Amino acid sequence: RLHPAPSAHRASSAVRRDFERREPYNYLQVAFFKLKKLDQAVSAAHTFFVANPQHLQMREDIEKYRRMSGVKSDSFRDLEATPHWEAYEAGVQHYDADEYLQAVVRLEESLTEALSAVEECRALCEGPWEDEDEEEEMQPGLYEAIAAHYIQVLKCRQQCVLEIATKPGRISATEDFIPSHLDLLQFAYNQVGNQTLAAECAASYLLFYPTDEPMLEKMKQYRTELGEDTAVTARQNIQHYVQRSLMEKKLIYYAVEHLGETFNDPDLWTPDELIPENLKEKYREDQEKKKQETLDVEERKRGPLPFEGIAVTMDSHQMNGTQRVVFDRVLTESECKDLLRLTKAAGEAGDGYRARRSPHTPHERFEGLTVLKAVQLAQKGDVEWRDAKLLLQASEKSQKIIESYFTPGKKLHFSFTHLVCRTAVDGQQEGRMDLSHPVHADNCLLDPEGHECWKEPPAYVYRDYSGILYLNDDFQGGGLFFTEMDTVTVTAEVHPKCGRLVAFSSGKENPHGVWAVSRGRRCAIALWYTHSREHAEQERVKAEELMKQRAVEEDWSDEEKHQGTDHSSRSSSESPVPNSGTKPANRRQKPGSDRKQHPKVLRARDEF
Repeated sequence: RLHPAPSAHRASSAVRRDFERREPYNYLQVAFFKLKKLDQAVSAAHTFFVANPQHLQMREDIEKYRRMSGVKSDSFRDLEATPHWEAYEAGVQHYDADEYLQAVVRLEESLTEALSAVEECRALCEGPWEDEDEEEEMQPGLYEAIAAHYIQVLKCRQQCVLEIATKPGRISATEDFIPSHLDLLQFAYNQVGNQTLAAECAASYLLFYPTDEPMLEKMKQYRTELGEDTAVTARQNIQHYVQRSLMEKKLIYYAVEHLGETFNDPDLWTPDELIPENLKEKYREDQEKKKQETLDVEERKRGPLPFEGIAVTMDSHQMNGTQRVVFDRVLTESECKDLLRLTKAAGEAGDGYRARRSPHTPHERFEGLTVLKAVQLAQKGDVEWRDAKLLLQASEKSQKIIESYFTPGKKLHFSFTHLVCRTAVDGQQEGRMDLSHPVHADNCLLDPEGHECWKEPPAYVYRDYSGILYLNDDFQGGGLFFTEMDTVTVTAEVHPKCGRLVAFSSGKENPHGVWAVSRGRRCAIALWYTHSREHAEQERVKAEELMKQRAVEEDWSDEEKHQGTDHSSRSSSESPVPNSGTKPANRRQKPGSDRKQHPKVLRARDEF
């Protein structure tokens, strides 16, 4: 498999890519399973799955292994686990639990292992020219060839920090991986009373961010505590790491400016003065252009609203984000009251809408009703048919509005529809600090520390747009808010009221949460949509079928009443149908076959 060319000590890029994706473990788990070596099969399967969490077949295999008798829980181990990631995650767990003595041990271990991994990665950057396609096109002279090759090695070395900062199975690296260790260590050492090491870590951190005001304040504090005469210096290995990296960046940026090279700088801490002025200007122009293009695309895509009387109260610009909008007057006051009556009736029926503690907070009760459950309750007579129908119609109206505004010409399918009420638990609101619904994104797993959102299970990765249609405002709290990726910086807030629809794209650009409901009951229809037909809401299809069946039964009933009126108005001179003992022909026609003679009268509810 390795082949002697182009270099005996180097595998091809395709082979290396397979090993990076841990493909051999996919084969190994099958082989071990066939050999009845279950523990080894489980370990191989788990190792592959860690790096490929979206692999559905392996997910099923893992679940089967979990159910098998004789499989030990400690067999589910990652055979390729890197020491620095194991130590880092353990250190962060201790740190979050305020166990600072244990945290400093594991974080120091992680930092040492991470720097060691960087050195190993840098050594592997040495070697022959990699880009075979480019080699055919270029016929450089000796000096150009040496320069191009050397720049390739330098860029490879710079990317090593991304490689060691990327967790297996993730696409993006954890930002500021090395500096973040020093920041955490500085705080942890301070908490355990070791100001000398805390100051050393703070000084080391300032090599990356020399103008960071909070850290400069900390340094002042440490100098005061330790005495002005005490010399505080950064760690030698960190000094070496930063100086070497800056020297390489200077060379690379020179090549970018003068030799036509390109470079994606992996570090956020690169000093501005190192980047050539013309590149900074180009970067600013590109960012501005990208921002304008996003706004232009939103404007171009926006279609006319399909219903009169609806107002756009806030758009993306007013909400300090992208793909966000608030509509008002989507429902009337009476329609909101009818839907609130539906929640009350469903609650009294006690079938599928029982109040229970919220999954997000112990301070609220949570009730939820799907469209199918609403129609089934109507069949039983527990709720009014017209209210169940109104739930379907209100969600369909919202779907048409969102589709026409964000994706005109591109079909949005329902992914899930949920009539939800959150009620504050009396006597449990004092001193409350939590949220009704923590900050999250709807189609990816939010990682605030890494400023990333991982589009992988268990997130609903197929969801494209989200909506909330509010039914009331007679409660306290419960507003929706949007944040930056850090989940802390609030960028916009939406206050609920009857008929207000807030809609937004479901991705990482729109992290959002719900403030605590501190008094009363907040009700809304939560809506999620997808462009993917295979992920369309199946419960809705069944609910619509039941609703159509009900409409047909109503038509038959109306028709029979009409025929009954005809019979009773017959003159006495008309001869009755003879009773010959034979079965009379069934006068009921197929549904819809007599619509021309008896058009269905539209009721108020059908005017949606």
